[in-house]
Amino acid sequence: MANRTVKEAKNIHGTNPQYLVEKIIRSRIYDSKYWKEQCFALTAELLVDKAMELRFIGGVYGGNIKPTQFLCLTLKMLQIQPEKDIVVEFIKNEEFKYVRALGAFYLRLTGSALDCYKYLEPLYIDNRKLRRQNRVGHFEIVYMDEFIDELLRSDRVCDIILPRIQKRSILEENNELDPKVSVLDEDLDDEIISDEENPAEIEEESKNKAHKRSRKERSRSASAERSGYNVRSRDYNAELERYQKERDRARDIPNNSSSSRHHYEERDRVLRSHGGYERDERYIRDSKRHETRDSRSDRERERERRDRRH
Repeated sequence: MANRTVKEAKNIHGTNPQYLVEKIIRSRIYDSKYWKEQCFALTAELLVDKAMELRFIGGVYGGNIKPTQFLCLTLKMLQIQPEKDIVVEFIKNEEFKYVRALGAFYLRLTGSALDCYKYLEPLYIDNRKLRRQNRVGHFEIVYMDEFIDELLRSDRVCDIILPRIQKRSILEENNELDPKVSVLDEDLDDEIISDEENPAEIEEESKNKAHKRSRKERSRSASAERSGYNVRSRDYNAELERYQKERDRARDIPNNSSSSRHHYEERDRVLRSHGGYERDERYIRDSKRHETRDSRSDRERERERRDRRH
């Protein structure tokens, strides 16, 4: 039968390798057109060419549970069970990203915990984009490092239940795995070393930052003073209007009210000392000048109208 596992295949996790895929999904793969036409009589050498033709990853999609090409090739690898060296070459392939994703997915299904951490963790530095087809049939963007992180942390990827693996902390405690070294730690160490080598540059940067901060504070204080000046000018205008009203009232008061007259004379003296009275009189003179100009222009217009009528 074309769907049987090869005789030389070994049991993985105590079962037939093809049984790692659920029966419903496995039967859908056997009935698919891609499996019958493209995956028939494939060997490990010919499988590489088919993997290079992949353009997206994914599990099943649609209401009829149609399998993707990525899932069909995964089941074919479980059926023929290629050697470990071929799978490692799939993972180390930097030119074809979907070949790398296929090899990483197969290794996660069949490999031990040590092999998964050893060969998959270095792929965290791969930030290339992958197209993934979801259950609805739409495509979405996922990065290679995200896909690898899902393989190491999630229980189900591409609609396939992944075998359980030991946690990394347990393997480190048993001295079976070296502590994880992140690439970011190396970058941070380089920055610390460069800072220690160039203390003069650090002092200059701190001085520049302090200078910029002082300039910002001065600009804020200047803006606060301008806003305060506007408030004071508004208060002065309100006080001036109040004074004009009181002064007009004082003019209407009879001559025998000496106390009120004395009060307003005192107010006039205070305003003269601060310059407000002179500004007030200048404002009144300017307003009268404008009124006379307007009245003259009105009279001239009226004369022109009369001359035109006559």
